[in-house]
Amino acid sequence: MYETPEQVEALQRLIDASRAKATAHLNDIISGDRSLSAAQIVEATEGMKVLSLATVTAHGEPRVSAVDGHFLHGTWTFGTDGASAKARHIAARPSISVAHVDGERLGLFAHGRAVRLHPGDGWFEPTIAHWTSHYGSDPTTWGDDIRMYRLEPTWFVGYRAA
Repeated sequence: MYETPEQVEALQRLIDASRAKATAHLNDIISGDRSLSAAQIVEATEGMKVLSLATVTAHGEPRVSAVDGHFLHGTWTFGTDGASAKARHIAARPSISVAHVDGERLGLFAHGRAVRLHPGDGWFEPTIAHWTSHYGSDPTTWGDDIRMYRLEPTWFVGYRAA
């Protein structure tokens, strides 16, 4: 767990606000014991999780792809090669959605903005250190233009099987 108590509290406030704005249909699905708290989400996201990442083309067409996601400090971090379509989409239109779904067992859904990480920005070094520890090599060495991002979430919900 990399989250401070303040980061868990901030995530819980975001979850509560997201649920308050959710449709009746969504709230029916993620009600009661099925709804995950911030603390439960932090616990459920330990290690690498495959994220479905949705971006938007210049013509407004959605595109989804998979990325390795690591939940750090209350949000998702992910990376991709700068030559990928998703990197071009994010550079031009940083609004994204991400989902991690484990069958009927667990679902985490978030919307927000992809923020590219750069050395010295406060996020880059701890993110690279975590990823390096997980994979055994620095992800920025995996290609000529590896880009790392964090999700700046504006909406976040999660559910689990009851």
